[in-house]
Amino acid sequence: MKFNNLEEQEVNDLIEKENIDLSSFKIKDTLNPKIFDREQEMHKDVRTRLLMIADDFFETLDIGWVEIDDIILTGSLANYNWSRFSDVDLHILVDFGDVDENEELVRSYFNSKKNLWNEKHNITVKGYDVELYVQDTDEPHVASGVYSVMWDKWNVKPERENFKIDTKKVKEKANSIIDTIKHFYDMYKGGDYDKLIRSIKSLKEKIKKMRQTGLDREGEYSYENIAFKVLRRMEFLDKLSELETLAYDKSLTLDESIRFLKN
Repeated sequence: MKFNNLEEQEVNDLIEKENIDLSSFKIKDTLNPKIFDREQEMHKDVRTRLLMIADDFFETLDIGWVEIDDIILTGSLANYNWSRFSDVDLHILVDFGDVDENEELVRSYFNSKKNLWNEKHNITVKGYDVELYVQDTDEPHVASGVYSVMWDKWNVKPERENFKIDTKKVKEKANSIIDTIKHFYDMYKGGDYDKLIRSIKSLKEKIKKMRQTGLDREGEYSYENIAFKVLRRMEFLDKLSELETLAYDKSLTLDESIRFLKN
């Protein structure tokens, strides 16, 4: 459920934090059979389609002078923790410095293009949504499974390992952030839009740092990263961005007042 018609909806209809379900994070015995065969090689039809999608997206970037270094599949579909919630995380690797010396500007440009593409297209492969990214070739990428779609081989071959999710910490972390989003809803209704925008930006940075801390310490199975995925799957991160946009629009809106002048 998304933040639409906020004035007419109760916050409890939007926030259902007690419904956190961690069963989908169970480790599977094999890689996803829709994507990989028994020899852990990508199915030819899947690889062909992913290459087509990546090439079509790359053409929209208008950087024909830059070479693609690799096209990779990462995330849960390149590992044993896949589920019905998985996305096809398809990354196109290029040297940002070959595009322009202002690499932050390049990153912003690619992110904008990526967002436009993902919003415009609804492409699935074997039932999984395709999410495209442009990644700097030299950017560190923490993942225990990375498959090169371009070269048809594993860059990082995943190993099945048992792990125990700290469900208490995951739920505590996720619920803490959900409570903050509830508070943001109240701030929106109170009309303090500028303060709300600053608070949302601060929370987004906090979530980003939280996830990175977990990845650096324990990798993909850290409770911080699992909490992040819970928030994403339950669409709270989308809700946060939508609320930020609504607050921004409200902060710049000048209400029209009509006066009736008597002659």
